[in-house]
Amino acid sequence: MYQWVVADKHFTEDQQAVLRNDGKLTLISDRLHWARSYLKKIDALENSRRGVWRITEKGRNLTPAQIQAELKAKRTEVAAGRKSELEPAPEPDDDDVVRSWRDQLLAEALEISPEGFERLAQRILREAGFVNVTVTGKSGDGGIDGVGVYRMSLVSFPVYFQCKRYKGSVTAGVVRDFRGAMVGRGEKGLLITTGTFTRDAQNEATRDGAPPVELIDGVRLCDLLKEYNLGVEVTERVEEVVTVLPTFFDDYR
Repeated sequence: MYQWVVADKHFTEDQQAVLRNDGKLTLISDRLHWARSYLKKIDALENSRRGVWRITEKGRNLTPAQIQAELKAKRTEVAAGRKSELEPAPEPDDDDVVRSWRDQLLAEALEISPEGFERLAQRILREAGFVNVTVTGKSGDGGIDGVGVYRMSLVSFPVYFQCKRYKGSVTAGVVRDFRGAMVGRGEKGLLITTGTFTRDAQNEATRDGAPPVELIDGVRLCDLLKEYNLGVEVTERVEEVVTVLPTFFDDYR
């Protein structure tokens, strides 16, 4: 949804990089979350399970004017029930739960040192099956922070990676610079960030005729840490509970 809106509204890279006041989320993502939550309030959207949304039959037939009218009626109804004229916050849903532990996890990642973040990336790649993963830690390396060897059946090849501890969005220029640093070394690159990638950055990463660069944004980074039980503890109950373990990151600070 985010990518469709960015393309449809022609948001620039600078606009995509604008953060919410607390710095935890881009403003565009925040506005989309509110829109989704309000559409769910008026039964225009359904959230069957985490990350899965469906436009209802009612939602398909609503015009923008009707949506505004229904939202106004919903606000009036809630305000009357609470005897307050304050605008109600969106109802909690699965995305709120996901954002909560991811926000906490990314906050921990932003607190560790740049060298620690590189070593954390090294650990993730090792858990993912890479071998001989090393962190260069050298200045003048053109933005390459490390390299690992990925084995696929009978062949193996080096994959260079770069780590960006960003709160905002990584732009296309960063992708181009990283690809340029790989020239003469290899053709596989991995760019890891705690932030997000602009649409132009994503397009640049898969540009025809250029070596592809795989992108791992903050959300995917959190999912990888969860998948490999790095810094989180997953408890299976009636529903999945994810607990962030801040002490895990002490070795990377």
